[in-house]
Amino acid sequence: MATRTRIFSFVFAMMMSFMVFSVYCSARIYTVGDSEGWTAKDDVYYAWAEADHKEFHVGDSLVFEYDPNINDVIHASGSLEYEFCDYSSPKAVYNTGHDVVTLTEPGFHYFITSNQAQCVLGQKLKVLVIHDPSRPVPPPPPSKILPVGKTYKVGDSQGWKLYNSDFYNKWSEERQFHVGDALLFEYDNEVNDVYEISGDLEFITCDPTSPVAVHKTRQDLVRLTEPGVHYFVTSHSGYCEAGLKLRVMVGPLPKAVTLPSFPKKVDLSAMERLNNWLQTFKHQPHH
Repeated sequence: MATRTRIFSFVFAMMMSFMVFSVYCSARIYTVGDSEGWTAKDDVYYAWAEADHKEFHVGDSLVFEYDPNINDVIHASGSLEYEFCDYSSPKAVYNTGHDVVTLTEPGFHYFITSNQAQCVLGQKLKVLVIHDPSRPVPPPPPSKILPVGKTYKVGDSQGWKLYNSDFYNKWSEERQFHVGDALLFEYDNEVNDVYEISGDLEFITCDPTSPVAVHKTRQDLVRLTEPGVHYFVTSHSGYCEAGLKLRVMVGPLPKAVTLPSFPKKVDLSAMERLNNWLQTFKHQPHH
């Protein structure tokens, strides 16, 4: 039995190694801008991404090479941040001069420089990352396995519908959200959807053109898996502008609270009575 278990473990390890090897063999590495690197040139990165019919897949990597004394790489949070060279709420910031960015999620990814003059001149890159089921991708890290937290029904008993312009702002401020919690959006055919968007500018302007996720079941349970600010709007014309939008601040996993262990209560009076009896017995004359 022990020999069979060891053989199974060996075969399983070999299979996992082969899968990881396949991932790295199938993934591609692109040097942004090729030999010119990451620098300010008019529309050069749009042309670079389109040249040679490039296709970016989950698992591929982008290499940004530049002078770190005058430059950096900002992974922008959305299309408007990209358009207006706004780096105030980035997904990530890189500044080593040789940054390797692995594309781990499908969808549009936006990269700019915090040097706004250079960004306006054209130092920004937008890539569409696709997930090809025929290409293996690594499994999510164990940290993605989250405990189940609280579920909050958005809007309480009334659900996801249009109230006044400040309703959802107050609703969110009255609650504390943590990683592992969930939001339940319930709504009717009039509202029709929930769009999760990626940035503050999209939220302010009610721009749903580059959503992180779209929900349309009228009973959508959205799990909060990352700390930070999360944004939700409706694509219904005029409703978002009138106040049907939600911004929640999600805190990290709450730490487990360890209560101090107190000693059990002791009946001191009983102990004292026993001690007094022993003392009395000890001093009595013995025959």
